[in-house]
Amino acid sequence: MTSAEYERERAEVEKTWAEKPGWLGQLMVVNHRTVALRYLVTTFVFFLLAGLMAAAMRLQLARADNDLIGPDLYNQLFSMHGSVMMFLFAVPVLEAMGIYLVPLMVGARNIAFPRLNAFSYWVFLFGGLMIFIAFALDIGPEAGWFSYVPLAGPEFSPGKRQDFWAQLITFTELSALIVSVEIIVTAFKLRTPGMTLKRIPLFVWAQVATAFMVLFAMPAVMLGSSFLISDRLVGTHFFNPAEGGDALLWQHLFWFFGHPEVYIIFVPALGIVSEIVAAFTRRAVFGYLPVVLSLLATAILSFGLWVHHMFTTGLPPAGMSFFTAASLLIAIPTGVQIFCWIATFATGGRLRFHTPLLFVVGFFFIFIIGGLTGVMVASATLDSQFHDSYFVVAHLHYVLIGGALFPLVGGIYYWFPKMTGRMLSERAGRWQFWLFFIGFNVTFFPMHILGIEGMTRRIYTYSASSGWEGLNQLATGGALMIAASVVVLIANIISSLRKARTAGDNPWDAPGLEWATSSPPPPSNFVRPLVVTSRTPLWVTPHPETVIGLPTGIRSVLVTRVHDAEPHHISVFPTPSIWPFLSAIAVTILFIGSIFTPWALVWGAVPVAIGLIGWFWPTKEETATHCKYEVKPPREAPPPSEPAELRL
Repeated sequence: MTSAEYERERAEVEKTWAEKPGWLGQLMVVNHRTVALRYLVTTFVFFLLAGLMAAAMRLQLARADNDLIGPDLYNQLFSMHGSVMMFLFAVPVLEAMGIYLVPLMVGARNIAFPRLNAFSYWVFLFGGLMIFIAFALDIGPEAGWFSYVPLAGPEFSPGKRQDFWAQLITFTELSALIVSVEIIVTAFKLRTPGMTLKRIPLFVWAQVATAFMVLFAMPAVMLGSSFLISDRLVGTHFFNPAEGGDALLWQHLFWFFGHPEVYIIFVPALGIVSEIVAAFTRRAVFGYLPVVLSLLATAILSFGLWVHHMFTTGLPPAGMSFFTAASLLIAIPTGVQIFCWIATFATGGRLRFHTPLLFVVGFFFIFIIGGLTGVMVASATLDSQFHDSYFVVAHLHYVLIGGALFPLVGGIYYWFPKMTGRMLSERAGRWQFWLFFIGFNVTFFPMHILGIEGMTRRIYTYSASSGWEGLNQLATGGALMIAASVVVLIANIISSLRKARTAGDNPWDAPGLEWATSSPPPPSNFVRPLVVTSRTPLWVTPHPETVIGLPTGIRSVLVTRVHDAEPHHISVFPTPSIWPFLSAIAVTILFIGSIFTPWALVWGAVPVAIGLIGWFWPTKEETATHCKYEVKPPREAPPPSEPAELRL
């Protein structure tokens, strides 16, 4: 094929995959990168709002006997802060990275089920807006992000506050379940030819492990929140001991989700670390198979730890011994990965200490501290002393911020050129790192001491005689440094988008397939499927070969076999549609209406059904192209590096 013919094909492919213009076109978007960027922006807005709530709490606790914030508002603040950070930021922001990067890393044109992907974003957005509007109207949640009963039940929390919290869970978990299905299908069925299971990038493996955790963990909390809202609105007694219910049932359901939730946040961050370490050591991560097995082992073992959150509830000693042992065991897979990264540093070439690698080094330091304190609170005897104290608050933030947010920010610096075509400032990045690193430790390390001294969680004021004022003032000063680091990051992003130098297609000289296309990528990601022959394709072949082009004029996608990524058939993806947006509005009406009357489930199902009918009603174009194209395998199976020929 001549270059002119290739350019004509490229232009036709990009025209086919382009989104529709105008404001209506923005509501119809199904491109995975656009949806992912919307997720990222939305989650960071929620992060900033939750950060302002944290700042307000720290100002309240900076002085003894402070009356800046009253107890009722403080209850709403810490409940909103935890709920937003866990359900509206930590999980969806890392899933958003998967939505953006997994299709690019496996060489696909889009994520599986693109309309469902758009629907997941709208549901997530509407759920987040619902809870913030409720908070603005003074009906925000007040029983913490884990909403323990009977505190969250109708007797101790009348009104609609906890009902809005329960429906927030339904919104966010539905969105997360959808994204998980999409990532699993994309990673297993839309890989480019030659990308066998042994060549899948480590970040993709991390996203797949996380997706399976979501599928098994999140139905438990959705079931629990449904039981809770039924107790409050319908008069059931799932958690009422006087009527045969059990308050501990809530804790079992919640923490069966809640502890895997920690790893749902943490495991994708491990994948980010592996990608950054490989790029800045110029070496594939040492021990590919042990790292993959460690990710999968972490995902499996995470479901055997939930009871260590319940050591003070009067459990049998034998049961506590089992969960203590399981809590210690799960440290082994993470330790394996850390030693593999250290070996990569030791055997790699000259290290390039750019900002992404700085955040990875900060992750090593902070997460190890969080892991050590995690081993302490996983011990039944120590946990009986630390339970519900500020020691647990410190441990939680060291694990979640150190284990997830540091790698995430490093990933933003690493993939920002791919997403925007611009480079973030290295100087501003170093300033942000040191402000964040120092401010974080100044904020949360004193909380270990406060917890040991007896300061309890969710306390809104304390007396001067407690002796806690000095450490609380130190923590508040550190929180201001964290806020300054966030301001530096925002200023860096805005400045870089306005006037930073262009990045080029692969500014880091990284090995991943996402860097094989332009920055930012075109609407179709790749004009033609690429051939992969290595785990580090761009280091082995800087310009990978392409297979025969896919049909043009339609949104054609190559589907490959799970094990060896041999071409199997060609699927036609749906075009942009307004129906995912309208269906999300219908689902939102149903969910919010059910807070006020159970009949909303009946009447709200009507617009949902209409939306789904419109969504799946076939267009003339889809009817004409359905199942028209297939891949005929050759007479003899080729090796993985030589994919089957596409015959149309």
